[in-house]
Amino acid sequence: MKKDNCTAMLVGKDASIDGSTMIARDEDGYAGINEKLFVVNKAKHYDENYVSKYNGFKMHLEGDGCKWTAAPTADSSEGRWDEQGINEYNVAMTATETEATNARCLGHDPLVKNGINEDAMLYITLPFVKTAREGVKRLGQLIEKYGTGETNGIAFSDNKEIWYFETGAGHQWVAARVPDDSYAICPNIMVIQKIDFDDPDNFMFASTIRDFVKKNHLNNSNDGSFNFRNIFGTQDEADAFYNTPRIWYGQKLFNPSIEQDPTSQEMPFTRKPERKIGIEDVQKFLTSHYNGTPYDPMDTYSSGDKKDQKKFRSITLDRNQESSILQIRNNVPARFAAIQWINMGFYAYSPYVPFYTNIEDTPLNYKIAEHTVDPDNSAYWLYKTLQVLVEPRFHQYVYQVNAYRDDCQSYGIGRVEKTDQAAEDMDQEELVKYLTTANDQTAGVITKKTKALMSDLIRQALNSSKYQFERGDNL
Repeated sequence: MKKDNCTAMLVGKDASIDGSTMIARDEDGYAGINEKLFVVNKAKHYDENYVSKYNGFKMHLEGDGCKWTAAPTADSSEGRWDEQGINEYNVAMTATETEATNARCLGHDPLVKNGINEDAMLYITLPFVKTAREGVKRLGQLIEKYGTGETNGIAFSDNKEIWYFETGAGHQWVAARVPDDSYAICPNIMVIQKIDFDDPDNFMFASTIRDFVKKNHLNNSNDGSFNFRNIFGTQDEADAFYNTPRIWYGQKLFNPSIEQDPTSQEMPFTRKPERKIGIEDVQKFLTSHYNGTPYDPMDTYSSGDKKDQKKFRSITLDRNQESSILQIRNNVPARFAAIQWINMGFYAYSPYVPFYTNIEDTPLNYKIAEHTVDPDNSAYWLYKTLQVLVEPRFHQYVYQVNAYRDDCQSYGIGRVEKTDQAAEDMDQEELVKYLTTANDQTAGVITKKTKALMSDLIRQALNSSKYQFERGDNL
């Protein structure tokens, strides 16, 4: 269903401007249309024989599960695809970043046809964990037991830690803790490098991985170090044009003094940013398209030739579906510290909308996305319709679209501040109802702003038809 898509960004608490942790991912899909929702799953006791509709993966799922948000596919006939969300313990999870294992490793541990895949990972993990570290351990144990049919990158966070988890071959995996003072950019390749097996505070791994690599003579390092990317990754020519330029651009934004080649496959997994990173900076990266470089396919300022513009895979492109920034804050009480910022449609045209996750329900238009295009009732189709309006006249509309996105961003930031202030003294029951209503109001305002923009753009388009004819034009 999904292959070679998505871009992730991770920001440690000491690297962020307000002390929050942030894990974020753009969810893309080749079809161009993959109707997405934003929902809340209630806390419940699980006792079920889970079967994936996507690939037939089976397991008995049992235990008390907490409340959690998700961004599933509206049509569940081919699986859940919950993708990314935050649970009531303020643990965030985004799954997955599609990656690839090299043929040598797959020869010794093939992918498992009916193993755990992206469609199931959130459902079998997020309701059952109370910390990011627990999330890594649970998913790791399940991967070792059942195997996986894909090579993927998965991020976990709480208010203290961020972990990036990568699968390699059918049953092998590693996870690295992102340093608190650093960030990471993760495209569709393995990014974790050297593993220290004697440092459990910062690394976790499959119980079999060292013996697996040793037995099959897979470690190609000269110094005996264990570099997961080098051992399990692909590092082929396609990576240099499809993947590494996204790392290059992210690190160019946050470490502008460092010169790197966009096609280099030696760029580090994490870096300390040259300045603190805010939610706006994460949004800027996740909606970017090599802005200000010769590689911008949207060529906003005509800075590159046609060949350069099509050289590298852009973050913003036609297959964009839903992007979430999962923010766990440390400067407010835990009961309203978690926010899921959601962008649907074509990321460079649409705004991020902030939604508190300690809620009992989500806005109505975020729970509807039928196959029939319905921008009045569906947030997904609202922003997909905006994409259709803007793209043919992007250069005509770009300044107006950017002003609209800036306006929505400022509104969202101010809205969070005011909601925090009002929530300060509420008890849990009152708070949940208040945050649910606040989310509805936030979505309503930004929906109204979006419809006003669309109305204006349609009027402009109607007045700029190339088929105009005035009496006297042929005289």
